[in-house]
Amino acid sequence: MLITPSQLVDEPLKLDEVIEPGTIDYAPDIEQVGPLKVKGEADILLENRGPKNIVEDIRLRAHVKGHFTQQCARCIEPVPQNVNLDFDLIFRPGGADDEPGERAISEDETEIGYYGSSGLSLEDAVREQVVLTLPGRTLCQPDCKGLCPHCGINRNLATCECAEKQTDPRLALLAGLKVGTKA
Repeated sequence: MLITPSQLVDEPLKLDEVIEPGTIDYAPDIEQVGPLKVKGEADILLENRGPKNIVEDIRLRAHVKGHFTQQCARCIEPVPQNVNLDFDLIFRPGGADDEPGERAISEDETEIGYYGSSGLSLEDAVREQVVLTLPGRTLCQPDCKGLCPHCGINRNLATCECAEKQTDPRLALLAGLKVGTKA
């Protein structure tokens, strides 16, 4: 769904959307499971920067609720994750803050996003908030044994026959040397 300033001139735009799985590409290890519900509103904030210089910011306030799976960082099995979040974001037209040279920004300005000339994509804003909400790394269980580095078997489900201590082939020539002898 594309949100443009012209849609918001008369009144806020009410949002009651359902985003189906597969619509948004979150990250390689995150998958949406079931519909994602988005309820809220978008409205316009007019920022007067002087005569005939008005910036049309879009304020997006919404509640997002849905179910996801995220791959375990050790065994890559899917781990269920629930998302139930509220956000209140400001988006400014791209290029509105362009100034030549470097300048410091305030802490408030770090919270501002930007939208393109065609408008703000609701899906892009939702994607960003979901990715920021989910943990950067998750485990299926605290003591996950992971995958065997040799055969790839999930060590939580089975025991493999790989030798526990394999010699690195790059060090095989050193195996015959005796420690503490003089040459």
